[in-house]
Amino acid sequence: MFAALTPMDWKRRALKYYPEKVVVIDGDKEFTYKEFGERADRLSVALQEAGIREGDHVAVMLPNTHYMLECFYGICQMGAVMVPLNYRITASDMEYIINHSDAKMLIVDEEFSAPIEEIRDRLSLEKIIVVEVEGETNGLAAVDYETFIREIPEDAPVPYAEIDENQLLTLNYTSGTTSRPKGVMLTHRGNYLNAANFMYHLGVHHDDVYLHTLPMFHANGWGGVWAITATGATHVCLRKVVPSVILDLFEDRKISLLCGAPTVVNMLVNEPKAQEVELSVNPRMATAGSPPAAALIGRAQDLLGLNMMHVYGLTETSPFILYSEWKREFDGKTADEQAVIKARQGIELAFNGETKVVREDGTEVEWDGQELGEIITRGNVVMDGYYKDPEKTEEAMRGGWFHTGDLAVTHPDGYVEIRDRAKDMIISGGENISSTEIEGVLYRHPSIVEAAVIAVPDEKWGEVPKAIVVLKDGQSVTEADIITYCRDNMAHFKAPKSVEIVDELPKTATGKLQKFKLREMFWEGARKVN
Repeated sequence: MFAALTPMDWKRRALKYYPEKVVVIDGDKEFTYKEFGERADRLSVALQEAGIREGDHVAVMLPNTHYMLECFYGICQMGAVMVPLNYRITASDMEYIINHSDAKMLIVDEEFSAPIEEIRDRLSLEKIIVVEVEGETNGLAAVDYETFIREIPEDAPVPYAEIDENQLLTLNYTSGTTSRPKGVMLTHRGNYLNAANFMYHLGVHHDDVYLHTLPMFHANGWGGVWAITATGATHVCLRKVVPSVILDLFEDRKISLLCGAPTVVNMLVNEPKAQEVELSVNPRMATAGSPPAAALIGRAQDLLGLNMMHVYGLTETSPFILYSEWKREFDGKTADEQAVIKARQGIELAFNGETKVVREDGTEVEWDGQELGEIITRGNVVMDGYYKDPEKTEEAMRGGWFHTGDLAVTHPDGYVEIRDRAKDMIISGGENISSTEIEGVLYRHPSIVEAAVIAVPDEKWGEVPKAIVVLKDGQSVTEADIITYCRDNMAHFKAPKSVEIVDELPKTATGKLQKFKLREMFWEGARKVN
């Protein structure tokens, strides 16, 4: 009586029990589960008619629209492998990923067709499908998506596959900040169990209205593309992250749940409309991607009434492996103390497997909140490996554990707290200084809206902390003022020795700070490059 673990089964369940319920809201368009299921099925048939078979790879470069959701189900239910593409990367990286992934077909949004047109002759694709967008001009010789799924025989059987839970579901490429992007192989089983974690630990239920602020291409929307369907809840699509639009949708669509990087949280609390908005709902918001400052979590809760939930993971782990579980005993703590707890990465989720912080010899660090080690994990949600890269796979998964490269401590209650990426830890005069600890102080400064701390060369100490900050509109503060503020709020040796004020910080498409770009400015020709 074995049944494979696959998110595709949740589509079947949703169609059985909620056929007339609205599953997708995308601007002015709405689709019931029955309508959505029919569109996904027509896509599967059209793909088969175009020569796509089980195991074939189909690349998709779309924003958070109903088309993207249709692709997740229409491609994967036939046993093909979806390759979600980041539409903000360079044409060169697009060329590399499409060819490296062995994609036979590309489905692309018209807005992002220009770089594809630029590299078209160098791609090994057999076919390109374009989703037309009002106001955009498509220069590609390609088939229109709506025409593609409409012009199929009405009686054509849907090519549902007999899924092996260990076969690939999606091939997700990392950002490639220090090397070529790596293709992370994620299976049906891993996605299913990660989405189960998403459902259970984020409290997803049938009446939830979920706003897709997080790019669906990023680790399959952290599992949200599956979990919302599994419960019969409603997907609200968002083509672009515009804070004022998000705040309007909170009220207009009664949004109850969303996910986003700390950068998105920061954008929301600093949106002028946030000062005056009065919400009749208090959405739950999961944040991850980079360690959020406690001050930012506190402000999101106080200003917007968001119930902030902190999760942690990587693309290689589907992505969730830790979450900051809230206990009733925390209710009596002050708002600041609660925010500090929520800023921790937390404990293992129910379905992912084992995660711990270890020393270099592989033994676990003391649960004292002081001893630093690396987060490693193993279990149900870890990737099947890097596509066509056994050497990097072996390096990342040595000893039967996936090594995250994140440095952390474990508190006496078992909660893990990241102190830095291995390459971001500042070693000054033999002392370890956490860049995230300094950033946490900077985010409490009344004039600072964003902050990044890196190590820079120093003749005496080897390297010292440097802060790069973005000020709030209309604010004026000096380098000396910021350094003094830090020295007043932390150990003097940890405070930044210099501060640079900039208009913006470099980020990935998912809102992660790209510290390597900042380091390159100060380490060229020196020892520390990454």
